[in-house]
Amino acid sequence: MVVICPECRKEHHIDENRIPPNVKVAKCRACGARFPLPVFAPSPDTETAPGTEGKKTRTIGVALSKGGVGKTTTSVNLAAGLAHAGYDVLLVDTDTQGQDAYMLGAKPKAGLTELVTKELSPQEALCQVRERLWLLAGGKSLAGIKRLISRKDFGGEMTLSEALKPIESAYDFVIVDTSPGWDPLTVNALFYVTEILTPVSLEVMTLHGLLEFLKSLASIQKYHNTMALKYILPTFLDLRIKQSAKIMEKLDKLYGQLLCKPIRYNVRLSEAPAFGQSIFEFAPGSHGADDYRDLVRKVAGREDLFES
Repeated sequence: MVVICPECRKEHHIDENRIPPNVKVAKCRACGARFPLPVFAPSPDTETAPGTEGKKTRTIGVALSKGGVGKTTTSVNLAAGLAHAGYDVLLVDTDTQGQDAYMLGAKPKAGLTELVTKELSPQEALCQVRERLWLLAGGKSLAGIKRLISRKDFGGEMTLSEALKPIESAYDFVIVDTSPGWDPLTVNALFYVTEILTPVSLEVMTLHGLLEFLKSLASIQKYHNTMALKYILPTFLDLRIKQSAKIMEKLDKLYGQLLCKPIRYNVRLSEAPAFGQSIFEFAPGSHGADDYRDLVRKVAGREDLFES
């Protein structure tokens, strides 16, 4: 098959059988432009993988391009809370800082990098950190994955999906913790997940960051229309500060149907990582634990969770 770049008109001879599943965008080798690929019909002999029939794994990305809003704290405590509620959960850390492992007191020898590069099998790359909770750790080695994605002529944005799709059916939830900004791994994460949870610290600059993030999200939805913003989570709520209440009101007016109960400012949330524990383990009776239980109930769609 011949594909012509709409920008420089260079012809690319592509074997459609080698195109990874669900790839919709190509990158021109000559000019670097990205453009949609033609839609291919599935092969007649394509079958559903054994054991995955009827399995409904929910994939949730915790994302916002601005840093310092509580993405990692939310990712870890949401994943830990869902596991505590009885769900099988995979937490995927796509940040080169690798803080998810630290927050859970884990020291994995491998992680997401080894899964993507196929240096190790999924069983070897995964680390079980709690009952019903598994981790694909991030870390500095992910910088090499970013370079790998950038070198691909087509399908670079599906690299993470190709690695996670074969294993996701073993879990009820896959929670993907993203880094700030718009690096290749963040874009990959957004092409993989179908639900977005956006933590928003109650600050004016974060509101601006949310608006910019939503614009970028819309551009990805053109190619990945099953992905949608489902939850906006206010964080660092401090009722002693008038501005927090004002921003909450504004968020409620703009995104009322998506708004979650806020996470109140709680010193226990900042102390828990030093002990390698989730908030439910470190301070189960704290406001922080109560607030994240509310989030788990909302995401799971079950108000009966954690009732004694």
